[in-house]
Amino acid sequence: MDILDRIKNLCKERNITVKMVEEDLNFPNNTIYQWRKRVPNTDKLQKLADYFDVSTDYLLGRTDVKRFSDSTETIAAHHDGEEWTKEELEEIERFKQFVKLKRKEKGE
Repeated sequence: MDILDRIKNLCKERNITVKMVEEDLNFPNNTIYQWRKRVPNTDKLQKLADYFDVSTDYLLGRTDVKRFSDSTETIAAHHDGEEWTKEELEEIERFKQFVKLKRKEKGE
């Protein structure tokens, strides 16, 4: 599934059109459809990710997890070529929980 397919699916989930997204984000007409032939710039890609509350990695097809914080596997996926053991993934998960607790304590 390419970036355009993912965007169309996100639009379908929200019952909106690609054109509506372009209007909401002040993108020129057909900008998103042009991404079938060329790579979007990072600014537009990030705006789109923020709009749909998904990660840029999800939009680019690097992961099927929509939100970065949803999965330890997404974190592990950023270490190209490395295989992760169950214990290492569990350690990453414990660290995520630790960070969440610290943020909560700080009132973030």
